[in-house]
Amino acid sequence: MQLILLSGGSGKRLWPLSNDARSKQFLHLLKGPDGSLESMIQRVARQIRESGLDAELTFATNAVQRDSIINQLGEGLGIVTEPERRDTFPAIALACGYLAKEKKCPDSETVVVMPCDVYTESGYFRTIASMASAVEQDAADIVLMGIEPDCPSEKFGYIVPSQDGPDGLWRKVERFTEKPDAARAAALLEQGAVWNGGVFAFRLGYIRALVDKYVPAESFEELRSRYGELPKISFDYEVVEKAPSVAFVSYRGRWKDLGTWNALCDELSDTHIGNVLMGPDNVNTHAINELGLPLFCEGLKDVVVAASPDGIMVCSKPRSEKIKDYVSSLVSRPMYEERRWGSYRVLDSQSYADGSKSLTKTLTIKAGKGISYQVHHHRSEVWTIVEGEGEFVLDGVRRKVSRADVLNIPVGHLHAIRATTGDLTLIEVQLGNPLVEEDIERFDWQW
Repeated sequence: MQLILLSGGSGKRLWPLSNDARSKQFLHLLKGPDGSLESMIQRVARQIRESGLDAELTFATNAVQRDSIINQLGEGLGIVTEPERRDTFPAIALACGYLAKEKKCPDSETVVVMPCDVYTESGYFRTIASMASAVEQDAADIVLMGIEPDCPSEKFGYIVPSQDGPDGLWRKVERFTEKPDAARAAALLEQGAVWNGGVFAFRLGYIRALVDKYVPAESFEELRSRYGELPKISFDYEVVEKAPSVAFVSYRGRWKDLGTWNALCDELSDTHIGNVLMGPDNVNTHAINELGLPLFCEGLKDVVVAASPDGIMVCSKPRSEKIKDYVSSLVSRPMYEERRWGSYRVLDSQSYADGSKSLTKTLTIKAGKGISYQVHHHRSEVWTIVEGEGEFVLDGVRRKVSRADVLNIPVGHLHAIRATTGDLTLIEVQLGNPLVEEDIERFDWQW
């Protein structure tokens, strides 16, 4: 079985912790079995391993999130990046093209697609195994996960069932209803309707044949280069609702989207995370602080406080979802990013009368990892090593570096650095204009 995990999102609803580069699935806020904090994507990957699912993982994502996935889950993963952000049908189509043309999976291979950030429990993954079994029994062209409702919610789409499957494991789908009002939702529950869980199972050949109608590519590279020819539409609308036969397998258990502050706070193991002092008279208040500065909360009721390099938010919980309406006017650039080599945090940015600018970052490079051999055409850089040991190269000349070494990198000069004996931390000062991440040209270098 092949398991495709969808990783996307723009990071608007959990600002200031999330941004376009660090969506909600990468936030280290959930307590793991060993007591340490883990992200949603780490939690799901751990649950898949613990469930014993016999599945190979492939992540369907965008280029911005690729490094975060590698940073949090390690190397050697199947990762398919879409050339541009579109919708779930083209993203899943591209991932299926990768399975067929790069991994050489046969058309008979069972594929399950699921979100990478669902907050759930072990029964969810047993249901995925049951969905795969239903596909292998040719229950239908597409098999869905139906979430057994605990209330007539207006937030979800509904699956309305028809007859039972031969052994009660799966049921055929009669129709779909999108986000009904409360009265209609209650009536649907009387008919045995379930929430659409956004999990799809099918044979690879079924989707491959649909994709070939739009882009009959000979190779994965060709399919990816013609990505814009695939319709910008959801997988539900393009595939599920047009399939000749659709079935679902029911799941009853914990299932939640932690995409809002209220939903997230309900699942946090403590009222505060980070450098926070909570006074004794707070009521239903949560605080998360990613800054080095101390944060003090007292006398607050039904409030969420969040501080990160991107900004500070103080908001009543009933109004916290409104943040998505204001994020575009608050964000200039991501102030923290994870990369495959480690992470960086922006400390300061300044503009000067002559038009030049400065940007100061702290970078942490993981042991054995390194920054690519690169050149900048609009900025010079000064690196100060503050912790660890490494190897630095400038225009092909290598040298060992350690704490207190200062490295000057003029504009237009090739350079790279890697951590050797442990993690390496440095302060980077950029000088020039424009100071953007896109001002990087990379070259091959063998350490």
